[in-house]
Amino acid sequence: MGRLVVWFFLATSLAALCGSQEASAQTSDTAKTGSGRGSAQASSNQKELFIAGETALRNGDLDRAEHAFRKIVAIDPQSAGAYANLGVIYMRRKQWDQALHMLRHAERLAPDIAGIRLNIGLAYYRQNDFRSAIAPFESVLHDQPDSAQARYLLGLCYFFDDRWAQAADTLEPLWGQQSFNFSYLYVLDIAAYKAQRKELDERALSRLLEVGGDTPEFHLMMGRTHLNREEDDQAIPELERAAQQNPKLPFLHCYLGLYYLHQHDYEHAVEEFKKDIEIEPDDAYAHDKLGETYALQQQDAEAEKQYRQALRLDPKLTTSYLGLAKIYNRLGRYQEALAAIDAEQKADPEDYSTHLLRSLVLKAMGQREKAKAEFDIYNRMMNAAREKKGDEEIPNPGLTAEPE
Repeated sequence: MGRLVVWFFLATSLAALCGSQEASAQTSDTAKTGSGRGSAQASSNQKELFIAGETALRNGDLDRAEHAFRKIVAIDPQSAGAYANLGVIYMRRKQWDQALHMLRHAERLAPDIAGIRLNIGLAYYRQNDFRSAIAPFESVLHDQPDSAQARYLLGLCYFFDDRWAQAADTLEPLWGQQSFNFSYLYVLDIAAYKAQRKELDERALSRLLEVGGDTPEFHLMMGRTHLNREEDDQAIPELERAAQQNPKLPFLHCYLGLYYLHQHDYEHAVEEFKKDIEIEPDDAYAHDKLGETYALQQQDAEAEKQYRQALRLDPKLTTSYLGLAKIYNRLGRYQEALAAIDAEQKADPEDYSTHLLRSLVLKAMGQREKAKAEFDIYNRMMNAAREKKGDEEIPNPGLTAEPE
């Protein structure tokens, strides 16, 4: 991904700002989301179970809530509301496959309920699978054009997928509600800058400077802005100012680490990434960058340890798979290298760089024909990507800290 700094740390704060809490199916919707069949007594039992399940869900008693809603689907397998709430329960447990299974079932039973599709989008979003979240959010915004939540989340997904013009177009209408919010302004400014929308870029940046004030969060965002624009000399004073004001600010030390990594100052980069991990132990990206720093120093055992930890926290963090593959290839552990490449390609099929790495591994194994075939795929995909995006650098889109 070169020197382009990833933006996905913003997912946490921005999702919270647009109200990304899951929507449960309310009892008032039961008539719309249930089958309506069965005796009056059965309907009464369902209503009581629904109320009990919702109450438990609001109180955070997920086991009791699950028990109630499973009773409902046993009585009435056509109750979309019960399936939708089971999906919410699994989302809160971060059991994403089960959540999506229940939500998709609810969607088939009640395709007109936008809240179900919103939760499907959220389930993908919270796995950092922004591309898959786009279609559900688009459908919600199509049906509910005034939904600020769907618009904000869709704009973020476009942003994280490097679809700058769509991100700017989608987020700009929220200006009236969000122009006081420098997190929103930061994302809008980056999107407008990348989309070459000069007027919107200048307006967002001007407003960002106006509302930011002398706060550590503001200096952090300005530092990130300069890093994203490869203006490292202007980034470091902002990041150091933020550190002076609040040394425990989340992700601050990760960005300082990135600055030192750019400067090839690996000793200070390691120190900063370790500080970030101490503050945010679940920050998969900091573990990934710490692994990269160790790998550059050929401290392979430490690098492997950090990459493995990053993948435990975020199994879709593709750069960690690539980092492992490069280490294994260098050490002659070719089968392990191929396994890591397979995992990366599954997570991001469009990343053509894996074909080059696979070609190198196969060549080292003496499989020259297969190596040439992989190299040809690499060239073909690379040329297609360049034709699509011109000379713009193509970043790897799969890195993020998990949003809450």
